[in-house]
Amino acid sequence: MIKPILFNTDMVRAILDGRKTVTRRLIKPPNLIKPPNDNEYVFTGKTYSLVAGKHGEEYLYAECHKKSNGAIQSIKCPYRVNDILYVRETWNFVTCENCMQKEECFPKSGMSGCYIYRADCNDTKIAETLKWRPSIHMPKEASRIFLKVTDVKVERLQDMNLDDFISEGISLLPEAFNDPENAYLQAKNIFSNDIWNATVEKKLIDTYGWNANPWVWAIEFEQCRRPEGWD
Repeated sequence: MIKPILFNTDMVRAILDGRKTVTRRLIKPPNLIKPPNDNEYVFTGKTYSLVAGKHGEEYLYAECHKKSNGAIQSIKCPYRVNDILYVRETWNFVTCENCMQKEECFPKSGMSGCYIYRADCNDTKIAETLKWRPSIHMPKEASRIFLKVTDVKVERLQDMNLDDFISEGISLLPEAFNDPENAYLQAKNIFSNDIWNATVEKKLIDTYGWNANPWVWAIEFEQCRRPEGWD
């Protein structure tokens, strides 16, 4: 199975650098319409695998129950081991005369041009002069990063340790590791504020923010080659 996954520019750079090998994604309750409904569900912490795909695919499920009637419901993880994920990132398409990279061009509607990526533009001043399109609108043909899922787990967000933060792409100065406790606190602050909370809407921070300690999917991956026949 080949599926899309979104990453912001900083996380794309961490993946390309080989620093990021895991991502945590929120487990949302079933049939969630409005954020307050989240309080109606309590995750039990139980997980199980179940064949749910038409081709015999086995998915990981997290179990929760509804407070009002105790009904047990399950949430299927959108990703499973061995899935191939194509990364959607901030991008644009420019004609060759305006392109800032000459390494690889992709034809589009008969035009000669290139896909460019915000993660490749390290000069903030230059980046601000260019037009960028959001990752959610990136076409499949523009994908350049492919990830193979190697493991999927269910855990509470605050269960993360120092190694987990580092695997999420956190960078610390070498001297920080002279004091493991201090390194942990530094990494936790960077992850909780700059990575996790930064992606949560302000009105949902109390429900999904770091301090809320929500249940998450921990999805481990490794970079892989572009699948044959992808184009």
